[in-house]
Amino acid sequence: MRHPNNQTAPLVATSPLERVWRNLFSSPMNVFLTLAVLFLLYWVVLPVVQWAFIEANWSGESRQDCVRSGACWVFIKVRFAQFMYGFYPAAERWRVNTTFLLFGVACLPLFFPSFPRKAWVGAFLLVVYPFVGFILLVGGLFGLPVVETRLWGGLMVTLVVAGVGIVVSFPVGVVLALGRRSTMPVIRAICTAFIEIVRGIPLISVLFMASVMLPMFLPEGMNFDKLLRALVGVTLFAGAYMAEVVRGGLQAIPRGQFEAAAALGLGYWRMMGLVILPQALRIVIPGIVNTFIGLFKDTTLVLIIGLFDLLGIIRAATADPNWLGFTMEGYAFAAVVFWIFCFSMSRISLLLEGRLQVSDK
Repeated sequence: MRHPNNQTAPLVATSPLERVWRNLFSSPMNVFLTLAVLFLLYWVVLPVVQWAFIEANWSGESRQDCVRSGACWVFIKVRFAQFMYGFYPAAERWRVNTTFLLFGVACLPLFFPSFPRKAWVGAFLLVVYPFVGFILLVGGLFGLPVVETRLWGGLMVTLVVAGVGIVVSFPVGVVLALGRRSTMPVIRAICTAFIEIVRGIPLISVLFMASVMLPMFLPEGMNFDKLLRALVGVTLFAGAYMAEVVRGGLQAIPRGQFEAAAALGLGYWRMMGLVILPQALRIVIPGIVNTFIGLFKDTTLVLIIGLFDLLGIIRAATADPNWLGFTMEGYAFAAVVFWIFCFSMSRISLLLEGRLQVSDK
């Protein structure tokens, strides 16, 4: 409706009830969709809420305390330490807590733009922290007893495999992406062949090859730890996928940026490090984080080579005769833990995108 002076009439304020009616019941199709969603919520969500919360068993120390018809969260309570640390000695678990707490504290300054000397913080995380974490978790120095990796398990193994895979696969992917775009035929052929071969086989096959076939190519008497072999396989697998994500960002950079950097007299590596890669990586932040999230979830496959990550230790706990029949509670707990970490990574991605102004304004 327009006034005589051809100006649009102001919108008339409506009550909340009128807005609900207009959005949900304004047409036969809206009525059908609204009723269908309400039925779905009643049919699916209500039983889940009733099982997980209303009728759930929250307190106790054994399965005999699970007398209600809902979920038995007593199982999670009793096995919680095992789900977090695996079979890591109880007296040494402070080392695991210190390792991850130190990582969290060191990462915290990176989220504050005004924090000074963030480059030193990044250098600490990339150079110093891996050695500190290795010494704390494995031991053998400074009076710390050695804890073999066969005793590691639970969320601890999941975070170690995912963390190392994420940190190491990123530079590997960048190097492979640059190699695939190289003007040197041999380098381009090697990088292309590696990327296509690794991306063409499942992660389970890569883990089997790293665990079974890798020792065959080592000198006699030399043997790598099973966890280290899994880390190598996961890193190479994720690096191949990361290479394609980075290559997509490189292809999105206009040719003029390369020519401008060359006109300034910059060499190849300075051009890539100062001009091209910062722009390319900023463009593909969503793809990079998506690869990280996929890698975090793929860590559950290390169970196939005998490493008990969070999901593996839960499966082992449900096989205990004292806790048979509580598989659903274990998988629900694992799903919540994985969702928390994956959702956190997606939120950090959005925060980073907004700070770097990736989207068009």
